[in-house]
Amino acid sequence: MKPEWRRFAPIGLYIAIAAVFISAGLYIVFREFNLYLQIGIGLVVLGLALFAILDPDKLKTIFTGRQARYGSNAIIMVVAFIGILAVINYFVVNNSHRWDLTEDKANTLTQESLDTLNSLPEDVTALAFFSPNKPSEQARKILDTYKFFSNGKFNYEFVDPLSDPVAAQQAEVTKDGTIVLSMGDRQEQVTIALEREITSALVRLMSKEGKKVYFLAGHGEFSIENTGQEDYSEAAGILRKKNYEVDSLNLLSTNKIPSDASVIVIPGPTHPLSQEEVDQLIGYLDHGGSLIVMEEPVPMTKFGDQEDLLANYLQEEWGMTLGHDIIVDTTSRQPFVAYANQYGNHVITDKLQRVGTAFPTARSVTIEQRDSINAVSLVETSKQSWAETDLDSLNEGADIKPDDGVDIMGPVILAVVADNSKNHSKIAVFGDSNFATDQNFDFLGNGDLFINTIDWASGQEEIINLTVKTPVQRILLPPEPYVMNLILLGMVFVLPGIMLVAGLIVWIQRKRRT
Repeated sequence: MKPEWRRFAPIGLYIAIAAVFISAGLYIVFREFNLYLQIGIGLVVLGLALFAILDPDKLKTIFTGRQARYGSNAIIMVVAFIGILAVINYFVVNNSHRWDLTEDKANTLTQESLDTLNSLPEDVTALAFFSPNKPSEQARKILDTYKFFSNGKFNYEFVDPLSDPVAAQQAEVTKDGTIVLSMGDRQEQVTIALEREITSALVRLMSKEGKKVYFLAGHGEFSIENTGQEDYSEAAGILRKKNYEVDSLNLLSTNKIPSDASVIVIPGPTHPLSQEEVDQLIGYLDHGGSLIVMEEPVPMTKFGDQEDLLANYLQEEWGMTLGHDIIVDTTSRQPFVAYANQYGNHVITDKLQRVGTAFPTARSVTIEQRDSINAVSLVETSKQSWAETDLDSLNEGADIKPDDGVDIMGPVILAVVADNSKNHSKIAVFGDSNFATDQNFDFLGNGDLFINTIDWASGQEEIINLTVKTPVQRILLPPEPYVMNLILLGMVFVLPGIMLVAGLIVWIQRKRRT
């Protein structure tokens, strides 16, 4: 080898060293033997080979000289150290444990969730559909916690629905941030990555009995079978994904409420129910049934002068009055589309406090307390709205404005829920039914409000009652200004000054000795 070429030998060594660090970093980040890691390892070999070819004498000296003898001891120590680390890592990986040092155990599942994981009869797979536009840190953290405590029965995977739309379509996912839990041939969807939601979904997966929801038909109600914008097919589809059985019910033809009815929904009748049908619903409620009534303002129906017998029953027995009015909301671009301004303190709406809902052509619902009836206002409009009672003026096209003492001034109640403490029956009454149609179901929280109401009415939100974790509030109180100045004085001047003086003393003493 020509002597002048030897000066290029260290370049090969530098390339090899740099490639070692880069390869190690790539493996730590990706944890897989990918193409980039293979290229890095190739550069290591190429760099060492280049060094050996350009300066073979130096290589021979390294392995046979005095440095090799001392270097061999160092190599033995390094290998021993790496071996100890490998053994420790092996035992840690195979005997992993977590210590939650937070005061409120924020990183530990509740005992109810742990019991649910231990009782899983089959493995559960969670597919989390999150696009790059949807934050996924919270979902990843909670899913990893479930996986850790599941003893191998719970696994998860994140899927980008934008890059893999086929997977999202196969899982019937329509909302970004949805988590699909699968066990066998059963599936449950979770749209909010909270422990209560995931554990409740696991319990529903293990439950072999599906709740039966009937949608009343025969009075011009919205259909669950058709797929038009003015139908309830999307709501029915979501319920089926949650393992509900969904069907239509025509009391005019069957003259009987099925014994397996968990919930009966009356979605926007345009004609009033007969007395016989109302009597059957009353009997159903007397035996602990659950009813969801959704009625449009009278001008939007064909009730005319016919009496609304169902509304009369709700007013007399439950204290819920469907107003003979239509809500006007001045905060909306379309004044007859009412927007929810606030929600009641209820399990149905506790996850919707920061999410809006819209109700096209809605009427008011008022509450009067009755014995053994616990009624709660569920949704209310803003103060810039009112319930217009002069419906004739609307037909005449006259300018509308609120009349004190006549109209109901905002905030106006849009929906109420109540339960009977004697027979455990439940009723939810909405002054609108359009908000849950296919056209409006995916608007903000409309769909969640409807599905949550079904869950409440069927008792599904009570499947598991997780222990509430009260987060510990930690407040850092800044010290007084003089304390801050003392810290500044000590850290910036006193301590460095002490070190400087000590250095000067040592220097002077050494100077005197010499």
